[in-house]
Formats: sequence, structure tokens, C-alpha cells
Amino acid sequence: MDDDTSIELSVVIPVYRSAATLRQLVDCLLPVLKSIAPRHEIVFVEDGSPDDSWQVLSELQAEHSESIIAIQLMRNFGQHNALMCGFRHARGRFVVTMDDDLQNPPTEIPKLLQAIREGNWDMVYGQYAEKKHHLGRNLGSRTVNAFYRLVFRSDVTVTSFRIIRKETLDAILSYNLNFTFVDGLLAWNTHRIGSVLVDHEPRQQGRSGYSVWKLLTLALNLFTNFSLLPLQVVSALGLCCATSGALVGFYYLVFFLLGRIEVPGYASTIVAILMLGGCQLLSLGIMGEYLGRLHLNVNRKPQYTERQILRRQDRCDPLTPPNIDSRRTEDIICNHTPQPGRP
Repeated sequence: MDDDTSIELSVVIPVYRSAATLRQLVDCLLPVLKSIAPRHEIVFVEDGSPDDSWQVLSELQAEHSESIIAIQLMRNFGQHNALMCGFRHARGRFVVTMDDDLQNPPTEIPKLLQAIREGNWDMVYGQYAEKKHHLGRNLGSRTVNAFYRLVFRSDVTVTSFRIIRKETLDAILSYNLNFTFVDGLLAWNTHRIGSVLVDHEPRQQGRSGYSVWKLLTLALNLFTNFSLLPLQVVSALGLCCATSGALVGFYYLVFFLLGRIEVPGYASTIVAILMLGGCQLLSLGIMGEYLGRLHLNVNRKPQYTERQILRRQDRCDPLTPPNIDSRRTEDIICNHTPQPGRP
């Protein structure tokens, strides 16, 4: 695997709270990759995990230096930001993304590779025949997919188990802002998106890093980063409120003229306060969400920050990989040996 341009398949895996499953994952993944793509690589991105995940990754990289690149981030930046980091280091003709918890069986990767090779697809999702997540996680995932279909007018089911052509992936690497939704960036660049049925296994240990709240936040991120729909909804809501206010005002005017209102002004005041006040707060909240994200991006909140990289000696490039979105704070480490003279 000395020639990076000849790498057929890269697998990018964000890592968070998975020290207990990483070794088993590598033991399952490597035989599959060797059978379908002799020239391959696995890019692990440790996303500020509070457990011993980095220690385990360091050991695995030392044992399989031919195949594994391990990247440690300075803190937890989120799954999609960690994926962007891994994408900038992946050099395969095809790039697979998968979870670190063994719920995506490595034995299903050949299905993805076959589908993208034989079909006219730029990206293929592994669509789960039966999801083995808990009820809250499934509800959050359905919400994200519903928003995705609404924004991009697509019937695709988005999952974390996907395969992407390198040229398609290169089109999104210039995105250097913090609020990242990988599937949205890819959908902006191609409509050639397919899917193939794959198995989904129950989580063996621990719990998912995605709570219902995080998934709902991801759905909001999808809307505010990739669509003006919330602002359009606010405009429509304002029109509805103005029309409703006029109708309610006319209704109470008729009652007043008929002498059927005992306390003049009370009902109309309460209606106006409740309707207009609620709509104004909702509108301000949505506009504030847009402005807040704009503020953080203008101030260059980093997409991610790399602490160190472990990879094989002859894979170290003379220059830092093209990574305009991150800030590097330590030397690249190859086979656990710091490189002299690195910036």
C-alpha cells in the first residue's frame, strides 16, 4: 500500500466511547477488506472520547500500521465533523463510513461496494431491513429522515452506513464551517444516490452517543443550514396571524354592536396577546438560530481540531493534508515517532 493513489477502499469510522468494541471491530473488518480490496485503509477519528478509546486505537495502529490511520481530535466535535476530518485523510477510490459499535456488520461492506460499482451511483446508503436501535433513537432518526426528504425532495433513507465515490467526496471538502451535515452536503452535489438492503445488529455494549435531543438538534441543523423553509414558515405564520387577527376582530366587533360583550376589550386583548406574542417569540427564535450560526461561522469556530495522527512512516506527507477547516496543535506521529522539523 505504498502508492496512495492505488488504494481501492477507505473506511472512515468516528470513534466515541467504544474502547470495548474497537478491537473486535478491527478483527472483523480487516479480513473483509483484504478479501474485496487488497489495497485498503481504515481511518479512525477519535472524537474526544472520555474512555480509553485512544489508547486502544494507538495499540491497534501499532499492530496494523499497514492498514490503520488513527486521528485524535482535541475535544468532541460531533460525528459529522469527525467524518469531515476522516474524509480529508482518506485516499481510496471508494470511501465507506460506518459506526464504531458493531451495529454495522463489516460483512455487509461488499454489498455496498458491488452496488456502487455496478450502478450509476455516486453514493449508496445501506438501508436497514430492521433497525435494532431503541425506540427514542428510532424516533429521532425518522425525524431527521423526514426533514431530509422535505428539504432535498428525495425518497432516500439516510443512514450512517454509506459508500461514496472519491470524486463526489472531493466536492464537499471545501466546506470548512462548524455546523456540518454530511448527507446534506452530498445531496447538494449529486442526485445519483442509491440504496441497498443490509443487516443491522443490536448494540453489544454501552449506549448510543446520539440521544433524542442530539438527533432533533441534527434535524434543526439540517433545516437552518440547507433550507430557508423555517423563515418561509415564519412569513406564512405572520400572514396567517394577521388574517386570523382581522377575522377575530371582526367577530368581536359584531358581538359588541349586538351588545353581547359585558366587559369591553378584555377578550380581544387576551386573544391578541396570546396569538401575536407566541408568533413573535417563535419568529425571533428561528431568526436568532440563523443569526447565531452565522455569528459562530464568521468567528471561525473550528470544524474540528486535530491533536495527533498515527500512521505508517512512508505514508507521512511532506506537507500537512489539505485541511483548511481544522487547527493543528501537535506534530503528526508516524509509528509513534515524532517527525523532526514539522510545523
